[in-house]
Amino acid sequence: MTALAASLQVYDLTRSSFAVGLVGLFSLVPLVVCGLYGGAVADTMDRRKLGLWSAFGTWALAMVLAGAAFAGLRHVWVLYVVVALQAMCSALNLPARQAMIPRLVPAEHLPAANALGSLTLTFGFLVGPPLGGLVVGYGGYQAAYTVDAVLFTAFLHGMWRLPPMLPDLPAGGRRKRASVVDGLRFLAGRPNLRMTFFTDFCAMVLAQPKALFPAVAGAWYGGDARTTGLLVAAPAVGALCGGVFSGRLPRVRRHGLGIVLAVTGWGLAVAVFGLTRDLWLGLLFLALAGWTDTVSMAFRSTMLQAAVPDEMRGRLQGVFIVVVAGGPRLGDFVAGTAGDLLSPRVAVVGGGVACAVAVWALVARWRGFVRYDARRPSA
Repeated sequence: MTALAASLQVYDLTRSSFAVGLVGLFSLVPLVVCGLYGGAVADTMDRRKLGLWSAFGTWALAMVLAGAAFAGLRHVWVLYVVVALQAMCSALNLPARQAMIPRLVPAEHLPAANALGSLTLTFGFLVGPPLGGLVVGYGGYQAAYTVDAVLFTAFLHGMWRLPPMLPDLPAGGRRKRASVVDGLRFLAGRPNLRMTFFTDFCAMVLAQPKALFPAVAGAWYGGDARTTGLLVAAPAVGALCGGVFSGRLPRVRRHGLGIVLAVTGWGLAVAVFGLTRDLWLGLLFLALAGWTDTVSMAFRSTMLQAAVPDEMRGRLQGVFIVVVAGGPRLGDFVAGTAGDLLSPRVAVVGGGVACAVAVWALVARWRGFVRYDARRPSA
């Protein structure tokens, strides 16, 4: 809700779409850069304390936005600075939170816990922007930022209630300074963990059609902005359904195979979407793609938590944040470029097929990934 309100306010102040685009840039760069650093910090201190203080920073910045709106400040740089600082707080908060989950949930329930996390995130992305638009429309920016600050106190309360969670001591019994480089070295020698990132890149970079939705809405369906909105919402609806009906995921033990099948399903669903010219059928396949994304995310997160020693979990979650934040944006660039150079249809269908082919090419190289057994996690 606040992200939409900030974008609307930037446009209201500047009347520039470029200025609105800078909001994403000001949030992406701190998220990527500080994500790796935040993961290292999460491996050296009480993760509950790190999560609490970074959450408090996010709450304080929401109060700053509300105060600036009530004071009538009309300086766009204030919004850019606050958005960047909020992204930094998130980059410190997310690795700590994700690294805490295996300490709070039994191993057999990790897929369900991660599916629930995906469900809440998807629900926020689906409901937050329309709700933000309504609140801004009826109460102004002051109301949107105030509601955010008030509701965020519930998150602070939840973090406060958690027990202390210091990372486990590494071999040798001495805690030392956590290095981002050590985390990357650890990842380089763990083929199963590397495959979770490679397969995600296949989906997010090769078969990410979102940047083409505005062109597709008019050219394929004769629609307008409302049609574009439906296309954007369809994968989120599918992901939401995937979270709601995720009860059987904990029974699956072959997480690597589950990821491969889910990413293959994503690519094929996107490809079929590119072949259809019926809007409702296209929305159905986009929703199926979103469903497979929830399944893939649940298994990928579980492998990163179960197959990584506790003293390394923060750093690996930091790498995960960089991939999740950067992959879709790189995919938007690839799809947009292919759509202009070739055609939207070739970009969508070709990207979906390329995703499916690339996944199985990776499996041919690292065959042990499909044999990964959750009962005996191995990185």
